[in-house]
Amino acid sequence: MLRLLHTSDWHLGHTLHEFSRAHEHAHFLDWLLDSIDGHDIDALLVAGDVFDTANPSAEAQQAFYGFLAKARARRPRLDIVVIGGNHDSAARLDAPDPILRSLGVHVVGGLPHTRGVIDLDRVIVPLKGRDGEVAAYVAAVPFLRPADLPTPEDGEDPLIDGVRRIYEQVLEGARARRSGDQALVAMGHCYMTGTQLSELSERKILGGNQHALPVDIFPDDVAYVALGHLHLAQRVGNREHVRYSGSPIPLSLDEERYRHQVLVVELDGPRLGKVESLEIPRAVEILRVPKEPRPLDEVLVELAKLAAHDSSLEEWRRPYLEVRVLLDKPRPSLRHDIDKALENKAARLAKTTVKQTGTGAALGDVGSMKSLRDTSPEEVFRLLYGSKHEGEPAPELIEAFHELVADAEGALA
Repeated sequence: MLRLLHTSDWHLGHTLHEFSRAHEHAHFLDWLLDSIDGHDIDALLVAGDVFDTANPSAEAQQAFYGFLAKARARRPRLDIVVIGGNHDSAARLDAPDPILRSLGVHVVGGLPHTRGVIDLDRVIVPLKGRDGEVAAYVAAVPFLRPADLPTPEDGEDPLIDGVRRIYEQVLEGARARRSGDQALVAMGHCYMTGTQLSELSERKILGGNQHALPVDIFPDDVAYVALGHLHLAQRVGNREHVRYSGSPIPLSLDEERYRHQVLVVELDGPRLGKVESLEIPRAVEILRVPKEPRPLDEVLVELAKLAAHDSSLEEWRRPYLEVRVLLDKPRPSLRHDIDKALENKAARLAKTTVKQTGTGAALGDVGSMKSLRDTSPEEVFRLLYGSKHEGEPAPELIEAFHELVADAEGALA
């Protein structure tokens, strides 16, 4: 039996509305080390997006390489395989490869190939069992950029069929190396059909939604496929063995409802045994008040009910807060009112979401709209107000608008 731990999308160096996530990532990495020990893991698979940006901070890099050093010290037999994602710099991940490989850490930042010939020794990684013998081979294919794909043949989709041909080549190379009792495992950082995307923090990659990859890219003899890119942990279609592990922490406020996890995968010879999800303890709570936008007066009542600040609570553990307001008219004092309500509260304001009660129509979409030449500034103002708010603007607002128009005309005179 070979026991793998599948994780992805760490996004080290991420900030959430200007708040650093360094402490949350440190909390996760410590938990991950304990989980590797506690579940007697043989190999760790990290399926891309190690970093949040192609140029990560020194702090983010220190977190990654510090984790690798601790993992090697605690589990000398542990195989570690890391592939690059669309957020990562392939060159930056690949640069320390000679050193890392000597430590038993195999990193494939970008697809290693010359004139279309893939360096199979880099992308096919043997995983050893507890007896020291090779128990599986991993096709460690990183995020594929259009320049990595082969020239399409007649009638081929240049993206989908190009990706398919790369996996065919790598998997065929792995088959040639394995014996009958050794498993085939694949890794990828991509967007598959039949999956759920988090619009606020994930990008549709490799040509967009129309180029989501079909699951039959991975043949039936592949025992397990460890995917990265989507932050919601999920199977691909009805394939038990093709999975996204999801991100370890929420990367947008919209991911508050996600059950963040890693996956423990047991391989029984060449076949999949079972997959177990380990839920990751959330270090910092996310609050969205209220659950749906409500008028400001009601929102302020809800904010008053929030827990008071506890000076013994570490600053980084204070909850993130999204305030959701329904506005029926302009509220110049909106931020001041919210800040006042949050005085001495534990929650940290990360975002204010405003939903307006108007039609939302652009001026050009208003059927009765005359040409601008025949429309007075006040008419334009009233139409714009109606697109954002119900009813008519207050008389004092109209008066203030006319004062602005007069000032503008005077400046142009």
